[in-house]
Amino acid sequence: MMVVTAHIRRARAGDAAALTEIAHAAKRHWGYPDELMRLWTADLTVTAELASAGIVFCIEEGRRVRGFYTLSRAGEVFELEHLFVEPPAMGCGLGAMLFEHAVTTVRSMNGALLRIASDPHAEDFYRRMGAQRVGEVASTPRGRSLPLLFFEVAQPDDSAA
Repeated sequence: MMVVTAHIRRARAGDAAALTEIAHAAKRHWGYPDELMRLWTADLTVTAELASAGIVFCIEEGRRVRGFYTLSRAGEVFELEHLFVEPPAMGCGLGAMLFEHAVTTVRSMNGALLRIASDPHAEDFYRRMGAQRVGEVASTPRGRSLPLLFFEVAQPDDSAA
């Protein structure tokens, strides 16, 4: 039996369609109605430009992309814009691998804080990863809110003090 190991790599423009498909499938996995899925189409779409020029990493098993994350940055604060794993691979550790990679990426770019406006279904995952809920943030549609979590990113020299 061949053992396939997952690896994380930078996304490329050609990955955009697969990443978008994963985002939609993962969101739909939680039972959201078609009306909300249509409303969120733009937010769940990864463009070729974002995939090639943004802070976007995907996780592969063999040659198949199974999940991804995207980050944005404002100074020392990074936002986890997306972290999605395709539904058949949920619960297999790929999300944890992606999250840990995202934290390492933020650390390597001298970030201090990772901000996460979490889907309500993913809040427990982020809390298990060490993020702390600090409040809520407005979402779409109007009147909907999302859990807001922070993950403090320790720099390598922080533990030496």
